[in-house]
This record gives sequence, structure tokens and C-alpha cells, in this order.
Amino acid sequence: MKVSSFVMTAVGMLLLARPALASITYDANVTPDVIFGSGNANGSFTVDQNNGIELGLRAKLRHNASGLPENTFNSNGDGTYSFDAGVAPTQSFPTAVWSFEWSINSDFDGNGLSLKNDTFFYELSIDTDPRIGTSFIAFDPINIGFADHAIGNNSTGNGAGSVAADATEYAALIANNNVAQNSWKPHWVNPGFNPTVAGTYDFVLSAVDDSGTRASTSIQVIVGAVPEPAALFTWAGLALCGCACVWWRKKQQVD
Repeated sequence: MKVSSFVMTAVGMLLLARPALASITYDANVTPDVIFGSGNANGSFTVDQNNGIELGLRAKLRHNASGLPENTFNSNGDGTYSFDAGVAPTQSFPTAVWSFEWSINSDFDGNGLSLKNDTFFYELSIDTDPRIGTSFIAFDPINIGFADHAIGNNSTGNGAGSVAADATEYAALIANNNVAQNSWKPHWVNPGFNPTVAGTYDFVLSAVDDSGTRASTSIQVIVGAVPEPAALFTWAGLALCGCACVWWRKKQQVD
């Protein structure tokens, strides 16, 4: 599912530092399943479950030697995923061999609260240059006018998510459901992306409300040979960079 142009429209100067959360699980399933597209397997997500919220990120082999997608995730078991640098077979520049996938579930344990997709503010922060670790974009992938996310609830089956046809339908879906997912090629969200450049891309997904960060997960996508470990991105640097965020208050609805 291709990301819309909303990514670059929200402009601001605030970026949340990655919180020290001890609840990260590697190579995990997301709840209830992978609900976007068809034939996409669950698993290999780096998942945080906190405060009733589940957030998952993973990378995936999007174009194999035949240019076809695979349920191959190249996870290293520690929140990192490794892929070759270069333009994907049968594809044109700037398409990489890999993509990244995210999952948001605002009420994964069904705790009785009416916590829907639009209850929280979300921030997805993406490294735009894997060589320097100081250039990022960040945006809320949910609270926007319209997007083609797969949306559902805790009973939605594999590949059975609903995709809005317009802004009105999208607003209704996020107001009445607690699961949203999507799969994106990196150049869809990073207009300067170059698949031939080796380095480490950092991704951070967080859920926030008036009380602060409620859940957060992160991954690194290691592309090609990375000869200088000291040059890898540090989370301290994340707190200093500019990004795109839109803040507003979201009132939780309780049954």
C-alpha cells in the first residue's frame, strides 16, 4: 500500500526521545494478525506492549531475484534487519529490495476501554540518511485526512483489513477500530532515498497522549556493509533533530 503525500505536509520542530522501555519483544507476532494485503505472514516484528497498546515494526524482502515479495524478514533477533544495498531486481531506481511494515493496536488486550485508533497521537520517525544518523522525518501516520491503511479490530483475520475509499470513510474507520497497519517501500516516505547507499536506517514508532509516551518500539535496517559501528545512530541524537509532528489533545473514551 503506497503512502500518500501527507508524510511531508506536517511540519514542526519536536521529536520525542526514545523512552527506556523494557517490554520490547523480538521476532514476535502482532495482534490480531497481519491484516493488510494477502499472503503476508505474521511474525518477525519488534513489538512493544504497554498500557494496553501494541506497536510493531519489521523489515521485509519486498523484491527477490525475480522481483517478487517474500515472507523473508532477515531478522537478526535483536531488532535489526539486514538487506543488500542496490536497486531491486526488475525494478527501477530508487526501489530497494526491502520494505518496512508497521502495526498499531490501541487496545490489543481488550481491556474494556474504548481505545480506538484516533485515541492517541502517534509518531513514526524515519532515518533519511543511513550514513550520518542525524537526518530524520517524523509524522503521525494515523491522525491525518486520508490514508490507505488496512484497518480492523482484534477479530480481523489475515489480509482482511478494511481500506477507506475517501476521507469520510477513513475518519469513520479510525474512530471505530483499534488496529491499523501498512507496508511501505522506503522511497515512498523518503524522497531522497538512494537504495545503493550502505548504512543503518533507524525507525521509531511511538504512541503518545497527555500523560506522555505510552508505548514505543524501534528497529534498525542495516543495508549493505556498514564498516564503522561508531558512526551508527545513537538515540541521544534523536532528541536533538528537527522533524514533522502535529500535537493535539486526544480524550480517551471509557465505556
